[in-house]
Amino acid sequence: MTTELSRYADFENLRAQAVALRREGLSLRQIRDRLKIFNNDLLQRLVQGEPPPEWTKRPRAKDDLRDRARELRLQGMTYDQIQVELGCSKSSISLWVRDLPKPERKRSREEASEIARRGWEPTMLRREEQRRATKLAAAEEIGAMSDRELFILGVGLYWAEGTKDKPHARRERVTFVNSDPGMVRVFSAWLDLLGIEPERRTYSLMIHETADVAEAERYWAELVGADPSRFNKTTLKRHNPKTVRKNVGAEYRGCLVMRVLGSADLYRRIEGAWYGIVGAAAGPDQQKRT
Repeated sequence: MTTELSRYADFENLRAQAVALRREGLSLRQIRDRLKIFNNDLLQRLVQGEPPPEWTKRPRAKDDLRDRARELRLQGMTYDQIQVELGCSKSSISLWVRDLPKPERKRSREEASEIARRGWEPTMLRREEQRRATKLAAAEEIGAMSDRELFILGVGLYWAEGTKDKPHARRERVTFVNSDPGMVRVFSAWLDLLGIEPERRTYSLMIHETADVAEAERYWAELVGADPSRFNKTTLKRHNPKTVRKNVGAEYRGCLVMRVLGSADLYRRIEGAWYGIVGAAAGPDQQKRT
């Protein structure tokens, strides 16, 4: 029985047959079937140097897309516009047209930004409405507040925003500083709850010198319902030309400093209540600091 090895032994004879078949216009598969040669490496060697017949050449499917992409680029289209037109990837478009000049910008950056902003407006409006709805629902969940709840809240606010006593700097006095009107209102209500008379409360303002100082002083006095005589001298922050300020505009009114006179005992109560809150939050096994 003739082995495959012996069939391939006469390479030159096989090559002559393969070349003749190739020149007749046969494909590699047809030559393989005709000569019974199923080793692809050997088959390629037998027809080496012989071009394939035209009918076996596959057309390059992307040639037309490439030519069209180049036409569109020369017409001034961007990659995005060509992608929409042809439905192919930007990476392919970039490869096809990278040797062509970039189209001239038809819009200024400001115009392009304005168009993009208008496109985003419906989305931004929808998100803003979602924000409002979430905040409103959360506010309605609070309802009425008990004296105990207000007391605990006031202690937490003070411990976050008020001055605190340190072993190296004794400050057993109540001083609360904030720029948020809501925080100031709540802290004022907390002082009312504790029975701190208006005569024991003093105020002062810290504000940038470029702001409307007189308007800010009037605003805070009305907010806390205090007589102007209870306000000490305003502290002005000097302008640093190297600093770009963000806190500008009509809404900027500086920080209000609220002090309680003769408040050492009140401060100790605040500190003790805070440690009690921490202990309660940590669990019954947490040792309370006193």
